[in-house]
Amino acid sequence: MNPNDPSPETDNGNTVTFRRPRARDGKRIWEIARDSRVLDVNSPYAYVLWSQDFSETSIVAEFDGDVVGFATGYRRPAAPDTLMVWQVAVDETQRGKQIAKRMVCELFRHCAHAGVVAINTTISPDNQASQRLFAGAARALGLQLTREPFFSAELFIDSHEPEDLYLLTPGSAQ
Repeated sequence: MNPNDPSPETDNGNTVTFRRPRARDGKRIWEIARDSRVLDVNSPYAYVLWSQDFSETSIVAEFDGDVVGFATGYRRPAAPDTLMVWQVAVDETQRGKQIAKRMVCELFRHCAHAGVVAINTTISPDNQASQRLFAGAARALGLQLTREPFFSAELFIDSHEPEDLYLLTPGSAQ
């Protein structure tokens, strides 16, 4: 996944490419997060900074030269062989094309070259779309999927649901 050599994948004649984000993508990433109406939206600055400082562990999808999706992540400090996927979203006009799953898989493959062997993410109990996304990514990558409690609702200042930790690890895929 070299930013100068994007990875093309054709879906029904439409070419979607994947590449690392750049700082200038931060605004569009923020817009997609905001428009998702599901993600906890951070400041526009956070997405610009993330695109700059965590580009090696994040990805964007482009269609006709426009960013239409993103997945942000980082290597866990206590487990550098694990990619923590923080947020994933796809523009409403591009949903239903498995772009989110393709981004997660492409990002994992890219990070695997640097020693990443597992993916972690947190998902709230009511977010069935994300649960299906990571179950599908685990199957596609041949990883085992398990889930465990992680952040309780009491840790949040708003009415945020608890967050479960989903672990996609090497082993027998379920």
